[in-house]
Amino acid sequence: MKKKIIIAIDGHSSTGKSTMAKQLAKELGYVYVDTGAMYRAVALFAMKRGFIKSDFFDKAALVNALDQLSLNFIFNETRGFAEMYLNNENVEEQIRTLEVSAHVSAVAAVSEVRRLLVAQQQKMGEEKGIVMDGRDIGTVVFPNAELKLFVTASPEIRAKRRFDELIAKGETVRYQEIYENVVERDRIDSSRSDSPLLKAADAIEIDNSNLTREQQFDLILKLANERIG
Repeated sequence: MKKKIIIAIDGHSSTGKSTMAKQLAKELGYVYVDTGAMYRAVALFAMKRGFIKSDFFDKAALVNALDQLSLNFIFNETRGFAEMYLNNENVEEQIRTLEVSAHVSAVAAVSEVRRLLVAQQQKMGEEKGIVMDGRDIGTVVFPNAELKLFVTASPEIRAKRRFDELIAKGETVRYQEIYENVVERDRIDSSRSDSPLLKAADAIEIDNSNLTREQQFDLILKLANERIG
């Protein structure tokens, strides 16, 4: 019986962290948790409640309404992964829009939101055997994780990947708009006072700008198996 470990994957937006983590968890038979989906769901909640409108963000109203927020992952056997539910509604597709992307970093910078979600995430990892991706998994959520990865790529390449993904879904978007969103999210994520995006001292950095998905997966699977022993 192999030992179970915690695998923490951090990094910039649109680096393919979630796809990588999902694939790795499936290969290892581990639980996968997309923490970005949790923050996106809170952003969607704030938008639906009118706490966020264009450049307006009523942080106090969101904080006061957090007790009315319920987040759950429910496994979809057809799609092969757990989908995000906000107050018992499947919001997996709604949270992936560019509009939500434009607000998620601001919502994630709210300390009360982070405390609430970090506590939920830590509970999910109590029995180990988990792959979790986000911005502060290796630094805040699981500072003692057995394997920490930090994934990055150039902003131009990340914007192109996100553009192609949204076009494939039938959305009408402009590359420049997505590029500006990627750069702004980097700025907010890296400069926020609460749990900024940082590479943990013991994290292994992976720049996947010029890696295929297969090359990247082979690399992280090798690293995981080495730590599992």
